Amino acid sequence: MRQITINKNDAGQRLDKYLSKRFKTMPKSLMYRYLRTKYIKRNGKKASPEVFLSEGDILTFYIKDEFFEEQKSYDFLKAGKELDIVYEDDNILLIDKKVGVICHQDNRYDADALNLRVLRYLYEKGEYDPDADKSFTPALCNRIDRNTGGIVIAAKNAEALRVMNQKIRDNELQKYYLCAVKGCPKPPHAILTAYHYKDEKTNTVRITDKEREGYKKIITEYTVIRPSADISVCEVLLHTGRTHQIRAHMAHIGHPLLGDEKYGDRKLNARVRMRRQALYSYKLRFDFSTPAGCLESLNGKSFEVKKVAFLDKIGQIAKT
Repeated sequence: MRQITINKNDAGQRLDKYLSKRFKTMPKSLMYRYLRTKYIKRNGKKASPEVFLSEGDILTFYIKDEFFEEQKSYDFLKAGKELDIVYEDDNILLIDKKVGVICHQDNRYDADALNLRVLRYLYEKGEYDPDADKSFTPALCNRIDRNTGGIVIAAKNAEALRVMNQKIRDNELQKYYLCAVKGCPKPPHAILTAYHYKDEKTNTVRITDKEREGYKKIITEYTVIRPSADISVCEVLLHTGRTHQIRAHMAHIGHPLLGDEKYGDRKLNARVRMRRQALYSYKLRFDFSTPAGCLESLNGKSFEVKKVAFLDKIGQIAKT
């Protein structure tokens, strides 16, 4: 016989969903049979698969030990330690992701992605225990392209992840970007509306001013903060969040981002020796209009990165 006490992160989900995550090698048919025959009990009683777990519930198991035996192999310990933390509390982390760092591991960058660095940080800090939190893993709530830097949100617990995902989905966060563009947009401030289509095969997007079938509406607000006839710096506030929205939309109005190889001016990029888009998600404001649970204390607060690297490059170009 073994027992497991349900913790905060495991609460709020169906029993069968929890068991599927906790015992990955257990066939589902066997799991349901164990429940039906009371080989798995909740608080000493027979439990139905669809019952929702509460913090403090005690699950008792009369099953084979082999389902509890798992080889400890934490890939995240191979990740780097470097994290530039903008803000941290008991529920979330705000991280200044540097250009060149990928948010999630893939076939090419599987050992040192940002999400793995977060897991290593929390593990070594004693705030994440993979053996205790079987059905929840701290996770990133948003992502930024590898060649773009800026603020990424990480949730430390299940409630924070659920709430933050809802806030992002309902557009209750304001994301501000800095970018360097060719020329000087006119007027100096505008809210642009257009229509966006993503080509999955080429991973590029097309922008049109008129509504078309298959295109989605986008809204991009910009303010010129360092005007110049040659290269200007703009602050951009996204009202919608589509793939490559800022890069493609600014290029569409004739002011592509410096260093952008997909939508930019290659001759200008070569002249200024920039091969990555001059784009940074530098400021985040929490503007909640619905209840935020454990994140309520963040409402109305803004966070900003201390240094945007490409601004120094733009300053050097302006002097030449």
